[in-house]
Amino acid sequence: MLRIAIMADETGWHTRQLQAALRVRGTTSRCIDLADCRIDTTAARHALVMPGFGRELPDAVLVRGIAGGTFEQVTRRLGVLHALREFGVPVYNDARAIERSVDKSMTSLLLHAAAIPTPPTWAIESAVEAQRTVMRESAAGHALVLKPLFGSQGKGLQRVGFVDGTHRPLPPLEADYGKVAYLQRFVPPVTTPGFDWRVLVVGGRALTAMRRISEHWVHNVAQGARCVATPLDPALARLAEDAARALDLDYAGVDILPTADAAQPMQLIEVNGIAAWAGLQRVTGFNIARALVDDLLDRKVAYARDRARYA
Repeated sequence: MLRIAIMADETGWHTRQLQAALRVRGTTSRCIDLADCRIDTTAARHALVMPGFGRELPDAVLVRGIAGGTFEQVTRRLGVLHALREFGVPVYNDARAIERSVDKSMTSLLLHAAAIPTPPTWAIESAVEAQRTVMRESAAGHALVLKPLFGSQGKGLQRVGFVDGTHRPLPPLEADYGKVAYLQRFVPPVTTPGFDWRVLVVGGRALTAMRRISEHWVHNVAQGARCVATPLDPALARLAEDAARALDLDYAGVDILPTADAAQPMQLIEVNGIAAWAGLQRVTGFNIARALVDDLLDRKVAYARDRARYA
């Protein structure tokens, strides 16, 4: 029987959904906090010690959450995921993919390199240069969205530059933004209320989507947006799939905004490598956790076993 580790910094609805889906497939699973994993070169040949697995490694790892911490703590936790991959354990999503999607500046760089339409974006450490960028964009009539580089769920977002007819300067970056200005040109809403699309990509295929509708310019469900089912048309699906491919993600929640530009009617805003799906599940006719588990087992674990068999 396969033994699957679910890496999660907290347990709840998502982990219960995954464990239920894994039981349906005849596997056992255990939720583990990466903070509780350790490296011990005296304990096992691979030197990784994971609660509940003794001297062995799991058959696969499904990453649901990584707790925040110091730079050293987060580096060590990601190091465990890197090591698991090097030892041949399928990791879904692996550390490389998570690093690309968690760091918004790297996400923007890779999307731009893949010619995927995204708003003009800047990631700047110099507060002086960041303020100059805001002033220049404001003078051109543009608002910018300031985001925490490692933020999620719409927390910490502010509009700066030319906002509601006046100039709004860049706030201090020390406390909430880690002394880094990640700035993205604001895309005005095309409807009232405004909306964006969240598209779920699993195993390279867009499977389902929803509109997140909100009176506020931030459309995250955690910030009060309303979820509405929406058809997954080919252009929307293709854009989301291209984004997941650019970041080499096994699964991804892709956020896309409509625009008033007929030549480029959609702009990709963010790609989430540890995406929540509770809101999307409410408007989706199939079980999302089962789709994730099926892709993990039928594609990623099956490939790893075939490769080991013929190695």
